[in-house]
Amino acid sequence: MSSLKFGTSGLRGLVTDLVGWPSYAYASAFFRSVSAEGNRRSVVIGRDLRDSSPGIAATVANAAAAAGFEAIDCGALPTPALALEAMRRGAYAVMVTGSHIPEDRNGLKFYRPDGEITKDDEVAILAALGDVTAVGEMRTSAAAPSEPGAIARYHRRYSDAFAPEILKSLRIAVYQQSSVARDLLTDLLASFGASVTPIGRSETFVPIDTEAHRPEDIAFIREVMASGDFDALVTTDGDADRPLVADGAGRIVRGDVLGLITARYLGADTVVVPVTAGSALEQSGGFGRVLRTKVGSPFVIAGMERAQGAGARAVVGFEANGGFLLGSDVARGDRTLPALPTRDAMLPILAALAAARAAGTSLADLVASLDAGEMASDRLPNTPSERSGAFLGRLREAAFRGDFLRPIGSPQSVDEQDGIRIGLDGGRSIHFRASGNAPELRCYAEAKTARDAQDLVRWGLTAAAAAMAEQA
Repeated sequence: MSSLKFGTSGLRGLVTDLVGWPSYAYASAFFRSVSAEGNRRSVVIGRDLRDSSPGIAATVANAAAAAGFEAIDCGALPTPALALEAMRRGAYAVMVTGSHIPEDRNGLKFYRPDGEITKDDEVAILAALGDVTAVGEMRTSAAAPSEPGAIARYHRRYSDAFAPEILKSLRIAVYQQSSVARDLLTDLLASFGASVTPIGRSETFVPIDTEAHRPEDIAFIREVMASGDFDALVTTDGDADRPLVADGAGRIVRGDVLGLITARYLGADTVVVPVTAGSALEQSGGFGRVLRTKVGSPFVIAGMERAQGAGARAVVGFEANGGFLLGSDVARGDRTLPALPTRDAMLPILAALAAARAAGTSLADLVASLDAGEMASDRLPNTPSERSGAFLGRLREAAFRGDFLRPIGSPQSVDEQDGIRIGLDGGRSIHFRASGNAPELRCYAEAKTARDAQDLVRWGLTAAAAAMAEQA
């Protein structure tokens, strides 16, 4: 059985299941699904730095040519930079990336000329896939012409929108690892006046997950920051649509806290976030409206569109992983930052650092002033969706919910948008959901202290495993 599956952000699976015909077939299905949409017949193609990505990108270009699309090779660049280039050209886009997952996996992200594909588009691609697989033979074509200017235009997006010295005197370590934005990030921060030191460059792929941090990454960041030489450390996941920012003590700032800081810095009046983001958004009282959605950027984008349709002025969205989506043009003095409704790592990195400097305080003190509480998360691997589904179904039942949660408190509220998120007494919460990308049951918790949040997650995964064992 193939591991390839559409999840919360594009198609992903094992490299062995994606290279060759499968990537050709899925790309061809995408082009078939949009081929009746008028005269737009060009596609920009980008990739991350995985060893498998250049070959898969070449296969996508062959599929584009066979479908009658002009393929343009943008090379290795951040996913949001590719999306920006597609919007500029009025073209479609395909990004070859597995984001933060290990190198033995990879994926495809598909874009329309106006942004990410929707869940309905995924259905259309899968419907077209059956017709493609009946063809059965890949076609090859000449190499696609290259477009080296997309990264420079992405850089200018920010240099045109913000004053040139917003980071003056800040000492920033850029953990380059294998991020496709490693050189761009270094150059961009330096252009705003920061003193930048690149560290940890790797020629082998490093799977940086900005939401579930690996112990070795935590230890490395703490060791670097223990020197006292830096005010902050920054990096991104593999395709640079999710940020990671650590303060001067090496504490990693939660992605939803980065989003909160960025939304405030931009003067947003409406914020759209998935249910996994912390409750500090509502408690801060700084926004006209906070709209909650299912997990995944397509749902956040749909929420931003609804907010704009209702007359919201400055609409932003972000996820618990830190990826920030700009739904509206934002004016800052005599400068304007145009909308970019796809996950982006550069904006929250810039905004968080600039907000701390503008406040005349450290990043750690800025975060502490938000009183955002603590969150923790972990997962039960190798948990098929049918087992997770059965467990969540039982958890919905009032009698089971009461018995199940008695060791940790009493339910105060229930949100069933994406899995089961239960508000507990004492301002705490616990949230179970099946992963959209892998056979995993995920557990998230929020509490006043990090220890309490971690204890809730440990209890939740242990109790869920026991409950599913009883069901088996």
